[in-house]
Amino acid sequence: MTAAPTAGPVGPATTESEGQPRTGTTAPAPAPAPAPAASRRRRAPLVLRNRAFGAVWVGQVLTQASVRMFQVGVSWWIVAYAVPGARGLASGLFMAVCTLPAVALAPVVARAVARFAHRSVLRTAAAAAGAASATLALWAYGGGLPLTSVYAAGLALATCQAFFDPCLTTSVPELVDDADIETATGFELSTQSLAGLAGALLGALTVDRAGLAGLSAGCAAAYLGAAVLVASARFRTVVAADGADGAAAPPRQRPLRRILAELPAVRRILVCFTAANLFTAAVFVVIPLYTRSVLNGGGATVALLEASLGTGALVGAFTGTRVPGRPTVAGAWCLGLMALALALPGLFAQRPVVAGCLAVAGWCAGAVSVRFVALFQRMVPTADKPGFFAVMQAVLGASLPVASLVFGSAGDVLSPQTLCLVQGIGLLPAACALALLGSRTPGPAMTEPAGGTR
Repeated sequence: MTAAPTAGPVGPATTESEGQPRTGTTAPAPAPAPAPAASRRRRAPLVLRNRAFGAVWVGQVLTQASVRMFQVGVSWWIVAYAVPGARGLASGLFMAVCTLPAVALAPVVARAVARFAHRSVLRTAAAAAGAASATLALWAYGGGLPLTSVYAAGLALATCQAFFDPCLTTSVPELVDDADIETATGFELSTQSLAGLAGALLGALTVDRAGLAGLSAGCAAAYLGAAVLVASARFRTVVAADGADGAAAPPRQRPLRRILAELPAVRRILVCFTAANLFTAAVFVVIPLYTRSVLNGGGATVALLEASLGTGALVGAFTGTRVPGRPTVAGAWCLGLMALALALPGLFAQRPVVAGCLAVAGWCAGAVSVRFVALFQRMVPTADKPGFFAVMQAVLGASLPVASLVFGSAGDVLSPQTLCLVQGIGLLPAACALALLGSRTPGPAMTEPAGGTR
């Protein structure tokens, strides 16, 4: 979701060194016909034939896996160990705290991503998150850890991730060629699924075996490793082709509201998914409550359910491009299927049924993400991408704190099975709205970049 086909890097690409591009270089001559060895390299996976993208992608896996592992682990720690009463409210409040930075800091993130070197932003965010995790680990090893410090650590990690994710998305054209942008997007989106899968497998299990101190120490190691990988990668930068001295011209900044105002189709799609997130995001609060109250399981059961969700999302990220139909129509069908998958555990409390339903729900989420991110790549002008990705993250994330608090509080009053039924029923209006949007939106408006090529 980083660049439209006609708005990729133009002019000579230079190597970024601490955020300052070397200017005045000339465009390389056209390469000769590829040799057989070069053809074999091009057929290799993108993360293997492009070392810079591969290093940053692994760094993304580490950071997103860490934040997910921390959230899953702490949620289970709250429900199973730390809070004797009002577990739903306590875990819901924690998840709300973890989703606030992406919403509240959207303008700040947009300005930072547009103003500073992307490698520097990514490296700093990963290193800061590693420092916060290491501090919490030392505190937990010493004993006497208050619950508020865990909330503060979750807020710090979420803040760092709020800078990392949109910056990484914006920097994809600096790491790959224009022809590889969609492939890179598939890898990038699959990372969220890999992160969810790794966090599911390690978060609750680590808490059961090593406590909160071991969980925090593992997160610290992963974050610091990601910072090293990002620092070792070479980024290219876009240089204006018509500049007088070959220097890069600063992009024209526009208010975030104007960006969405000029993309009405995108705005309506984001509204539909924001409404859907009110019910889909609650799954991360419902899973620990469902495990403890309905399945009478432990950390291994939480890992199974979270892993099912993550595995489904991973498969959906790689197969989403094969879903037929226009994005809005395919998205509506996927939301309808997700509604059914989230509601069934409210009627059937068998562990295999719940795991299978979560796998289907994850697949729907992954498939929808690929289709719509590829669509946004082609619709958003290059100059608006930093602001757009930040505001997209804020718009989609605006419902997450509300969902966490509402479903968490309701979990202390209603059974987890009832919450599952509410999730499924609540998704149906969003699916219908997206289907109606698809029938009213003309095809060209959904495929051409707003404002033309910049």
